[in-house]
Amino acid sequence: MAAPQPAAAAPSGLLETCGLEPILEALKLLLNPGGSGSSSLQNTKHDVLLETLKSNLSVLEARFLKDAQWKKLKVLRDETAGKAKWLQSSEDITWSFTSQTLLLLLCLKETMTHLVANFSPGTPNPKTPEAAPALSPDTLSVSQQKTVQSVLQFVVTLGVCPYLLPGVGVPLKHRTEFGAVVQDVVRLEAAPHATRRLYTCCRVLLDLAQHASLGSLIFCRHFGDIAAGLCQLGFCPTKRKPPAPVEEVLTEEERVLSRGALRDILDQVYQPLAVRELLILQGGPPQSCPDVKTQLRCQAPAWLRRLCGQLLSERLMRPNGVQAVVRGILEGAGAGAAGGSDAEATAADWKKCDLIAKILASCPQQSLSPESYYKDICPQILDLFHFQDKLTARQFQRVATTTFITMSREHPELAPKYLLQPMLAPLHRCLTTTEIPESNMVPGTILVTEEELSRCVEDVFKVYVVANEPLPVLLDALLPLLRVIFSLYCFTSQSVSHIRSLCQEILSWILVKLERKKAIASLKGFSGLDKAVPSLHPQCQFRAAMHGGVVITVQETFSSDEDEALYQKVSSEQSQIEHLGDLLSHCQQCGLAGDFFIFCLKELSHLVVENEAEFKPTPSCYTSLLELEQHQALLIEEQERKLLVLQLLAVLCERMSEQIFTHVSQVVDFVAATLQRACASLAHEAESTVESQTLSLSMGLVAVMLGGAVQLKSSDFAVLKQLLPLLEKVSNTYPDPVIQELAVDLRITISTHGAFSTEAVSMAAQSTLNKKDPEWKIEQQQTSHDALREVAQDHQEQEQDPPKTDQESHEPGTAASQPHRDITSEQLQEVLLSACEPQIPTRAAALRTLSRWVEQREAIALKDGKKLLQIFLENLEHEDTFVYLSAIQGDMVSKYREPLLHTFLRGVRDPDAAHRASSLANLGELCQRLDFLLGPVVHEVTTCLIAVAKTDSDVQVRRAAIHVVVLLLRGLSQKATEVLSDVLKDLYHLLKHVVRLEPDDVAKLHARLALEELDEIMRNFLFPPQKLEKKIVVLP
Repeated sequence: MAAPQPAAAAPSGLLETCGLEPILEALKLLLNPGGSGSSSLQNTKHDVLLETLKSNLSVLEARFLKDAQWKKLKVLRDETAGKAKWLQSSEDITWSFTSQTLLLLLCLKETMTHLVANFSPGTPNPKTPEAAPALSPDTLSVSQQKTVQSVLQFVVTLGVCPYLLPGVGVPLKHRTEFGAVVQDVVRLEAAPHATRRLYTCCRVLLDLAQHASLGSLIFCRHFGDIAAGLCQLGFCPTKRKPPAPVEEVLTEEERVLSRGALRDILDQVYQPLAVRELLILQGGPPQSCPDVKTQLRCQAPAWLRRLCGQLLSERLMRPNGVQAVVRGILEGAGAGAAGGSDAEATAADWKKCDLIAKILASCPQQSLSPESYYKDICPQILDLFHFQDKLTARQFQRVATTTFITMSREHPELAPKYLLQPMLAPLHRCLTTTEIPESNMVPGTILVTEEELSRCVEDVFKVYVVANEPLPVLLDALLPLLRVIFSLYCFTSQSVSHIRSLCQEILSWILVKLERKKAIASLKGFSGLDKAVPSLHPQCQFRAAMHGGVVITVQETFSSDEDEALYQKVSSEQSQIEHLGDLLSHCQQCGLAGDFFIFCLKELSHLVVENEAEFKPTPSCYTSLLELEQHQALLIEEQERKLLVLQLLAVLCERMSEQIFTHVSQVVDFVAATLQRACASLAHEAESTVESQTLSLSMGLVAVMLGGAVQLKSSDFAVLKQLLPLLEKVSNTYPDPVIQELAVDLRITISTHGAFSTEAVSMAAQSTLNKKDPEWKIEQQQTSHDALREVAQDHQEQEQDPPKTDQESHEPGTAASQPHRDITSEQLQEVLLSACEPQIPTRAAALRTLSRWVEQREAIALKDGKKLLQIFLENLEHEDTFVYLSAIQGDMVSKYREPLLHTFLRGVRDPDAAHRASSLANLGELCQRLDFLLGPVVHEVTTCLIAVAKTDSDVQVRRAAIHVVVLLLRGLSQKATEVLSDVLKDLYHLLKHVVRLEPDDVAKLHARLALEELDEIMRNFLFPPQKLEKKIVVLP
């Protein structure tokens, strides 16, 4: 029944005179509703349905006999019936009705086929090419399509569904109320046999589906029922019962035809539809779909479940079978062919993604081996990452990511070859370990295109970062490529590219997930300390592409200028180290940045140990010049390594925050590295002031930890005991007696787990904290015991005091962040003496302490106000700016606003360009601090700036005027919309004018910066950030 032969065509004369309208009118007549459906009794509904079917058949026959226009249709129907071997009379009115309907549909198909065969479209008129071409004569109108769809619905409901076995398809009673009535009125005991009826109906429907228009109407709505019928006809096992009469039993040939027809229609229809209907027939878990057909299903028989599984596996193994399976399941969940309204909910359904991943990762029985299955399927899985439609792409990418991880977990021996290597191929193509063909080594040849590289980076981000499954097979596959990804990250950081953030996320993720030793080894490769790490091929380079991506090309040939080459090498290494520091700044919480910092310190210690041997005098004689050249190259390489380590330490010290060490063991490693370097310096008699200060600081850090700054546990003391041998060596060999004594005391404190602590340890901790905060040193000259006691007293007082409101805790003239302490006269005299010290840091810290006491309105400080004023005035004339600035802290802008504004505005009119620029600079600083006090004079200031920026002849003055606008917007920030409300539009027009017409690039840059500030202000004004705040009100 794969392609049943249609009935022989009727005489051409009849078909010419019989059009589509009489056939469609006859079909309408069969569908004419009759009787009354108002009664609620079930048996009445049955009687009404049967009477309606009988009445419509009678009316149709009467119309054939009376209407002359229908006589030719009657002849055509009779000829078609004579050739239909399946047609036979039956006592069951439902089958009689179905038979007559099928005959009319066959007549419709034959007529449509004949009309198309005799149709010859006219020659198009070249004068009116926009005119629509003539429609094919077999085209059905919308109303005619609805009529045919209704007829097909009756045919399937009366001729297919009632004869399906339990568990095959969705039962009629679970579909509609009408379906339940039909199920009860069908007489299965009447001839022909139920199986024969099912076979006949399926055969005729497939015959009709050979016409394209009718086939689309049949399969779009009734494919599942027809497929269920063919499954039952071709694959249902025969029951071991006495055989039925010969005419009611299907022959083996008919069963074979049913099997072939099933596979034929599965290949013809939209594959996701085929997958969905097979899943429904298989009886899997219910789908979240409003369609009742997919919600209600009973348990399918075992033979049908096995058959559907086999057919689904065949769908999967076809070209684009993975996409068909994914679409079939997702569209069955309500996502629709292009995403649908429920696409977002479906994309968030991880359970469904896991289900699809398990289906795709399981090797079907039809496959020869898992490897052959993966070979066919994996390219399709990788293609799921690259859909352009946003909604569909999100669903497919989640499925692809989950499948990728599932396959890598279940078959780690196959995933590298068929998933990881194809995905990472663009990066492997340009490695130092890859041999590039000579044909591709032409300068300028593109080795990796922009699309390939962008897809590769995006796929790696989805598989690794988004999935967040650090499987060993995934980490091992990406490890050799990290240096190339880091180089790509460095290149994209110098420009604007959409893959820069992806590279940063990939590197940050894998450095955290790798074992710490492997992560440190990768960082060594990033920094250049380990040349053995695979990197970008020396003859390859990155180049910016057209669409914001990057391409990898063969390097162009440059001039052999050694100075230029050296400059390029040094600047590249410096840039990579700086980007490495930026990358590690995101890895502080996991402790990786601290571990790499300690590694660099240990590397520095090794260089100190090797220092003496490296600088031994070079032998004056070598056996050959080659040996001499090799010796010089080794020396240069070692010197480069030293400089690189020092450069790394400098960048890490600059970029890392105080929280670089996350646990005690890292601090201990840091101190141990410092002690080892100090011991190595002593052994080579290379002691320096820097080494001595570093040693004191590291030992003071241990003292701070032992003094209570960190809550130490017994396990922490076990780590601290690693320092005992080094402290003993320092105590025996270091020349400074103070450091020797401190080393001995630290050993005692560590050995006793802090039970015994000397005064030297407390003083060292105090000194270390003072170095960290010089102001605290001046304020607090007490012992550690007194300090701890004072903190405890302050904490007790805070618990006893009632809570304060915001106004009480943030009064004007007070520093809210500074705790209030009573200042004694001895402390005041000590700070006054420090303010007269010749040492600049001590004097500046004392001045800042006095200034803060005045702001906090300390009573004892205000009593000596004249003396304090005299000290401040004397230090205003100090030559050092640090002291000078410390002496002038105090906001006086509000008091002297008018004279300052008048002075600076008059200075803008000075004939000297330098004076004008200086006045504008001061005006900018003043406006930045005035805030709302700028309101009364905002028009004068704005008019002045506009005039200068547009008309001044000196470029420096124009630059200063635009810079004032930048400072004004930056200082006011969100208050600019209130303070500058009247002139904000004028300032915007000025900035746009400068960007368009100003010849000076620096002035344009200032204008762009001002526009960026203005853009940020307006964005925050129009779209304020949403904050979740909880207000606590203290009731009286």
